[in-house]
Amino acid sequence: MRPRRLSDVVVLPLNFTVRPLQTVSERLTIRPILRSDYDRWRPLWDGYNAFYERRGSTALPEEITQATWERFFDSSEPVKAIVAEESDHLVGLAHYVFHRSTTRLHDICYLQDLFTAEHVRGRGIGRRLIEAVYEAARNGRCSRVYWQTQATNRAGRALYDKLGMHLGFIVYSHEL
Repeated sequence: MRPRRLSDVVVLPLNFTVRPLQTVSERLTIRPILRSDYDRWRPLWDGYNAFYERRGSTALPEEITQATWERFFDSSEPVKAIVAEESDHLVGLAHYVFHRSTTRLHDICYLQDLFTAEHVRGRGIGRRLIEAVYEAARNGRCSRVYWQTQATNRAGRALYDKLGMHLGFIVYSHEL
């Protein structure tokens, strides 16, 4: 039933209930990944890869997943990982890489992977993960954070348009 408007007052039907706005909860923590997170991280990683059509016959080889996981804990590696945790469940991940640039004096940060569990999307967790990557990049003395996504990722792009600037580049790739 729709509310009826009487001048500046909104009259709601008696059976109307106010639902709380689904936003990031106070129980959400963004933190570096821990070795003990593997069993909770893996479903997010698999979900991320499935989103980009890497599943079944096109799935990443297990050795890539294992090498990626190990890189997070190797201090000589530039690959880092953070997770979003809520009520003892991992609900999001971000993987990022600090690297040199030929156009900057300081390193830059590539936000390589960003994923939130489907049941928590739209609550601001992706935003919080990106902002945490921004903070890590600042702390690492990086001068820029950048990322890419598929043109068809409308929900992601709606968020990214608020947090970054699309510079118009098109990505090319050649497998070796």
